[in-house]
Amino acid sequence: MPDTDPALMSAETLLGLYARRRLSPVEALKSVMERVARYNPWVNAFAAMNPQALRAAGESEARWAAGRPIGPLDGVPATVKDLLNMAGFPTRRGSRTTDTTPATEDAPAVMGLKESGAVIIGKTTTTEFGWKSPGDCPLHGITRNPWNPQRTPGGSSSGAGAAGAACFGPLHVGTDAGGSIRIPAAYCGLVGVKPSFGRIPQWPLGAFGHVAVAGPMTRTVRDAALMFGAMARHDIRDPYALPDDPRDWRAGIEDGVAGLRVAVVRRMGFEPPLDADGAAVLDGAARMLQEQGAIVEEADPGLPDTRAIFGRVWGVALSRVLAAIPEEKQALLDAGMVDVARRNGAMSAVDYLAAEAMRLEAAHAMARFHQRYDLVLTACTPTAAFAADQPTVQPEQALWRDWAPWTFAFNLTRQPSISVPVALDGEGMPRAVQVVAALYRDDMAFRGARALERAATLPLADLAAAQPA
Repeated sequence: MPDTDPALMSAETLLGLYARRRLSPVEALKSVMERVARYNPWVNAFAAMNPQALRAAGESEARWAAGRPIGPLDGVPATVKDLLNMAGFPTRRGSRTTDTTPATEDAPAVMGLKESGAVIIGKTTTTEFGWKSPGDCPLHGITRNPWNPQRTPGGSSSGAGAAGAACFGPLHVGTDAGGSIRIPAAYCGLVGVKPSFGRIPQWPLGAFGHVAVAGPMTRTVRDAALMFGAMARHDIRDPYALPDDPRDWRAGIEDGVAGLRVAVVRRMGFEPPLDADGAAVLDGAARMLQEQGAIVEEADPGLPDTRAIFGRVWGVALSRVLAAIPEEKQALLDAGMVDVARRNGAMSAVDYLAAEAMRLEAAHAMARFHQRYDLVLTACTPTAAFAADQPTVQPEQALWRDWAPWTFAFNLTRQPSISVPVALDGEGMPRAVQVVAALYRDDMAFRGARALERAATLPLADLAAAQPA
């Protein structure tokens, strides 16, 4: 076994060591599980552990010994967010109101990981039905940020963010309807990929329907691209899934940004809040791209007020969730979610369709904007991670003020967007920016994200050193 702890390694590194017989999947899994035993009691990243993980790692080890790995992720530890179905496990969605009956089929993203040979070690926590950005839920309590246990990992992919930062394996599946991959990735120093809508099939559709996607959360851009290839395969259960494109998404990822036109965007149809550290990080990321030869300039895509659009989509989705839950169980729900749902339950069809028309207006504006610009660079979150124990107050205002003002626009427009960590603030917490490409140009988003990662070189050693014993 190599001197470095395998739990700290990227998926690419693990796979190289497996191929050279210098490390086995069982050894890698045991290293990860030792970290889980040490840190998860206070991180609280898992909704359920997979008792079959060791057996799966052993089967992978036998395949590598025979020189016959079954796929590009064979033997790599991974986790799945508990909004997605995984056969043999209930999908609890962070709620005390949900069914405890195990799912009988894997969601498409989970199936893709399994077919690629990944060893799934468990299901990770989520905010209730994925409704908010603070990382707590009624079913599992508070999930904490490995960089600082007093801070939230963000949400709704709270457990995936915390698991990635705690080095509970290199690959983690999140979901994102308004920023739920990118926000915890930003707070936890990870790479978070929101793909183009339809690129990674979904079944069944969750509460947020046609603005929600599944995607990778990893510690490196290349790992995210590797994982993306396993997840982004056509599935007939999703009628909106794109045609199959079985490529290696790492191809071209090192091509850089020289000659690309990059727009630094500071408006989303309104002025999203951004603290001084965040503004400095955004300016620094713009310089990183410019120093690599990109043509960088400030620009405004002329979006409508995306607060007004997303607020309606979000509110109606939560109203539908509430309506499906028996009245006698509604007292078990997160009170903030119930409040938002009830406030929006009387929305007229005309108002909702007006929001859909505005969503298309935003999508058209960004499509035209990308006729001029290859990439868009924005902030990702208004601040660094806030307190884990902070109560949820006035959630409708918190949505665009504190949680997701920089991220939800790209769910409305369905574009690919990647959160990339580029700096630590004065308190040692990660700060990130967001790289956005035109619809279906996920390859271009990976290319821009990798260019930033190479320039920033945020070291994993900082993360490991930050974790309390």
